[in-house]
Amino acid sequence: MVRQQFTPEQHSVRLLKVGEQVRHVLSEILTRQQVHDDTLSAHSVSVTEVRMTPDLRQATAYVKPLLGEDEEAVLKALRTHTAFFQREVAQRLKLRFAAKIQFRADESFDEASRIDALLSDPRVQRDLEE
Repeated sequence: MVRQQFTPEQHSVRLLKVGEQVRHVLSEILTRQQVHDDTLSAHSVSVTEVRMTPDLRQATAYVKPLLGEDEEAVLKALRTHTAFFQREVAQRLKLRFAAKIQFRADESFDEASRIDALLSDPRVQRDLEE
């Protein structure tokens, strides 16, 4: 069997597409509360991004609970049910390999707030006006 060769551009587009499909599946599972966990049922969790490794065997899912409440508890609950998420993603996407999923807190909102606070600093405003 001949292995398909991808150019770097096609490879990265493929990774983005698969990552987005995994994100949709995870979001759907969490929205429909298909995980039987009190912590996850009590919180609205968004999956902001999923990054895949080039071999599509590992996925890193960045999540954020609504308003950032109980982030550690939500992450712990997600990590507890990782096997369920992996099985569901593999079944729904019919991938050759079930990707191992790691859940991490999405820090991009905190970073954006920090940058916004820096830009609104009076010293920075003074420099921008000149």
